[in-house]
Parts: sequence; C-alpha cells; structure tokens
Amino acid sequence: MKTIGKFSIVKIHDYRANMQPINRRLLCLIAFIVLSLFLCSNLSAGQFKCTRVTYGDTITVTQNGFKSTIRLVGIDTPEKSHGKHQPGQPFSQTSTKYLASLVLDKYVDIVSYGNDRYNRTLGVVYVDGKNVNLEMVKVGLAEVYRGKPAPDFDNDPYQRAEDQAKSSGKGMWSLGAKYVSPKEWRKTH
Repeated sequence: MKTIGKFSIVKIHDYRANMQPINRRLLCLIAFIVLSLFLCSNLSAGQFKCTRVTYGDTITVTQNGFKSTIRLVGIDTPEKSHGKHQPGQPFSQTSTKYLASLVLDKYVDIVSYGNDRYNRTLGVVYVDGKNVNLEMVKVGLAEVYRGKPAPDFDNDPYQRAEDQAKSSGKGMWSLGAKYVSPKEWRKTH
C-alpha cells in the first residue's frame, strides 16, 4: 500500500479472480429461484378442490386451506329462489345439480379474469382439460352472460354453443317463448 497525503493507494489484484466465485454463486442462486418457482407453479396447478356448488354458475374451491368463491365467467344460469317458499326459475336446481356432477369434490384448474363486484374470482373452470363453463351452455343449462364482459374474455365460442343449444331445444331452451333470461328475472324478483 502506498500513501500519498491523506489517500492510500491499494493495488487491486486481478478483479476477475475475485469476481468468479461471486458470479458462480449468483448464477446458482438464480437457477435455484427459477427452478423453485417452476416446481411450485406446477404443484399448485390443478390443486383447487371444489368443495361447494352454490348455484349453477358459482362454486367454492379450496387450496392449501384457503377458500375462494369462483363465479363461472361468461355464463349465467337460472336463478334459485332467494326467499322461503318462493319458486326459483325453471332449471335452476337442474343447472346446480349438473354443475355439481361435473366439479364437486374434484380437482379443478381455473383461468382467472379478475374479480366481480362481489369480489368473487371470475374464472373459466376446467376438469381434466374440459371447459366446464362452455359445457353448461352446450347442454342448455346456462346462457351467455348478458352484462359487461370480463376484460380479454372471448365469448364467441359460448355464443355459438348457446345458438346450437337453442336450436336443439336443450335444457332451459325447451321452454321456448316461456323462457326468461336470468338477467330479466332478477329485475322482477
């Protein structure tokens, strides 16, 4: 070390020799983090268990002890009664039971499209790769949601499925002119 006035000059040895162990450690740390994130994401995919079916378009799922309410995005099903001794819409119980047969006590994948005004997750639900939301429309137990669509949600396949279910008279479409959209029914009940 050489001193010039108040300053000391230190000869720095080859900096590459000192940096090489740091670069290796940093690279190992980054690789570990990336691998951990990859493994964690694969472990959590499909690990939502459906524990409750509330309506034909609303379910409750759990993951690692946390509950979430999922509103099946893009569809609307006949309304259940909200009062004692009042009838719900035709096919309301049928749609709820059918959805339960597809998802209840099963592990599901969910593609989220944000939250609705009730803070429910808007999601497309999949069981074994099958789009449950679309299945509900295909069998005539749900219509395409008539409100503002979720951002980035493509409802074209749902509209095609609804048109086909209507023309075939499946499910609630068998009511013909007596059919009332859930959106319209909610206005009067």
